[in-house]
Amino acid sequence: MRLRTQVLLLQLAVIAVSLAVGFGLVISGADDRVRDEYAQRALAIAQSVAADATVADEVAARQGGNLDPAELAAGPLQTEANAVRDRTGALFVVIGNTAGLRLAHPEDDQLGDPVSTDPSAALAGAEEVTTDRGTLGESVRAKVPVVDDGQVVGFVSVGVSTERLATETRRDVVATGIIAAAALGVGALGSMLLARRWRRLTLGLEPDELTELVREQGAVLHSIADGVLAVDSDGVVRVANDTARRLLDVSDPIGARVDDLDLSPRIRGVLARPTADPIAAGIGDRVVLVSSHTVEADGRDLGMVLSVVDRTDVERLTREVDSIRAMSTALRAHRHETANRMHVLAGLLRHGHTDEALEYLDELGGGGPQGALLDGLDNVGEPHLQAFLDAKAAHARERATTLTLGDQTWVQGSLRDPVMATTVVGNLVDNAIDACAHTGTGHTGPDRPGSVEVEVITDGDDLLISVADSGPGIAFDDPDEIFAEGVTTKTDPTVPGGRGMGLALSRQLVRRIGGDIWVADPGGDGAGAVLVARLPGVMDASEGEIR
Repeated sequence: MRLRTQVLLLQLAVIAVSLAVGFGLVISGADDRVRDEYAQRALAIAQSVAADATVADEVAARQGGNLDPAELAAGPLQTEANAVRDRTGALFVVIGNTAGLRLAHPEDDQLGDPVSTDPSAALAGAEEVTTDRGTLGESVRAKVPVVDDGQVVGFVSVGVSTERLATETRRDVVATGIIAAAALGVGALGSMLLARRWRRLTLGLEPDELTELVREQGAVLHSIADGVLAVDSDGVVRVANDTARRLLDVSDPIGARVDDLDLSPRIRGVLARPTADPIAAGIGDRVVLVSSHTVEADGRDLGMVLSVVDRTDVERLTREVDSIRAMSTALRAHRHETANRMHVLAGLLRHGHTDEALEYLDELGGGGPQGALLDGLDNVGEPHLQAFLDAKAAHARERATTLTLGDQTWVQGSLRDPVMATTVVGNLVDNAIDACAHTGTGHTGPDRPGSVEVEVITDGDDLLISVADSGPGIAFDDPDEIFAEGVTTKTDPTVPGGRGMGLALSRQLVRRIGGDIWVADPGGDGAGAVLVARLPGVMDASEGEIR
């Protein structure tokens, strides 16, 4: 039997038993309650009749045993008693004197005769309520003394038929039964609605299925390498595996609202609307790919599930590969230029132009304009930066852009973290080259090649970098937007998670070590942009050497 059926039957049983107990208690006391009610009513009627001054005077005037029944039948006591009986619905209203003889009775032929029950208590001045049988049958009756001038001169007896009590009791029982049946019906309807809601809440699953589902969910969620975070339709986190907590850097998200978690606007945006294609986001020093999709069951929105994939190692490898690629580009450029120079030298020697060959060799040795690939590179004493800038100069030439070093360039010492430093420099230079190579802006083109000026300066352990380009400048109203995640003017479907992460990650890397990257000049109106970075504590001056 399904649990919801068991719950329904159990609730119905509890309601039925509760109603039966309550109904029994009501029924068991119904007769006594009605009897007490009618006894009090009879007592009140008797008291009101006995308190009537006319009744007291008439009773006082008719003492002894010499009474005329005909006179009593036409007298005021009989008239008053019948009027009270008709008005109140009592079985009888009897008035008697101190001799116990009837002065008023519903039946005229009983007038003047002794009463059928003992009136001694009333004649003694006490009020009495009893159930007794008289000439009119069994009744609940009340006897009250009639007092005139401080003396008991008679009594009033008022009775209510027990048959009427039974009728009232049956009426109460029927009414109570109807109420109990209605309560049982309401309880049954409520139980069915509760069972239906239970089914909706549990998605039609039974307890053993729910238990197994929780076990499987826990086993699966905490064993997969990807992070999973589930949010209900109210924006409250319901599920978060260990990987999601680690990658999103949240300690105890279960039960918390998404808005209360320290998530970046980019991740909150993915949680706000379904995002099937993963996008890249930065969390501290990590790079993650996040995507989301809605969950529905029985046409009901259950919320959103966020998938988080760690791409930090891939990004780190990418940066290292970029550095290697830059080196290889520099080597390829050197090889190409060396081959060209060797061809020139061989031709000069083959045709006997010895003097020209010697002059050409002097230039290749550094004495002429072709002796160095990048002017001023000798001022960069750090080997990683020197090779990297040389490679970027070759890359810039391939993009029809000239890369030059500023006059203030001076680097002394060695880098403590070459990959991080070259990543920052590479992002700034690559964005500058891309800006210069952009066509259709009127700033660069075949007739006006682009130019990028890089200035690198060491200040103790700090490294200062300035990159200026001849591109169109920064088009955003707020230049700082270029450091936001996902902001880019380029599209590349081959990049997982999209582009627009380079400058954002570079700023995060630099700020993590206490530095910063900022826009010194957004450019525009014929002038390119200038970006500046300060990397504190990245140089080790004791291991460097000026070359």
